[in-house]
Amino acid sequence: MSAIANPETPINVVVWGENRHEQVEQSVRDIYPNGMHTTIKEGIEENLGAAVAVTTVTLDDPEHGLTEEVLAATDVLIWWGHAAHDEVSDEVVERVHKHVLAGMGLLVLHSGHWSKIFGKLMGTSCTLRWRSEQDRELVWTVDPTHPIAQGVPHPFIIPAQEMYGEYFDVPAPDELIFLSTFTGGEVFRSGMTYRRGFGKIFFFSPGDQDYPVYHQKEVRKVIANGVQWAKTLRPERAEPVLLRYETEDFYNGKGYQGAIAH
Repeated sequence: MSAIANPETPINVVVWGENRHEQVEQSVRDIYPNGMHTTIKEGIEENLGAAVAVTTVTLDDPEHGLTEEVLAATDVLIWWGHAAHDEVSDEVVERVHKHVLAGMGLLVLHSGHWSKIFGKLMGTSCTLRWRSEQDRELVWTVDPTHPIAQGVPHPFIIPAQEMYGEYFDVPAPDELIFLSTFTGGEVFRSGMTYRRGFGKIFFFSPGDQDYPVYHQKEVRKVIANGVQWAKTLRPERAEPVLLRYETEDFYNGKGYQGAIAH
């Protein structure tokens, strides 16, 4: 694997969309006529302009659009899934997982909390409390110094949204950036970051398919900020490996594969 981080070149972003609700539900198609993935893409381009090169792929593309070649060229992958988590190939999940550990950034949106890739990275059930009855969501900034929170109002209001509530069965995050409250009094850790291997992960919960959340400027700003934050600063992409170093030789590690011979 080799992906060079260069501040003078655009961030290569791939938006992965399940794209199933848009095909079978007219109400969702009315909100996202070109697919949710396209609206997410447009929001990133709106905020970052020439600093990004954004493409979209979907579940029904060959290899779900996530070939080795595509992932090797991707700085940040954005994942939205909901109705067809089980249809995602385990082979593709393993491929994405390896690239995250090697330094590819990952943004997991809304119901992507139950995706195979997020569960594999978290190591927990990733279950939560929910209700879809047009709740008002207030998104509060917990860490105003974080790069993902820059330019985001405190709080910002999502007029109608699905409720996600605690307990959310995920590991304690490295950073808690946003906390949401809902009409029924529920609270939810709605914006969190993790590090896995050399990769940076941002989970952001607003974005149910039944509401025009990804058209909202504040949500688009958060996702764009997340893209900039998640891109690695490492000069090349490589998985963490086990290396043996001789005494006083700090730079020439020798790697192992398989069991160590005694």
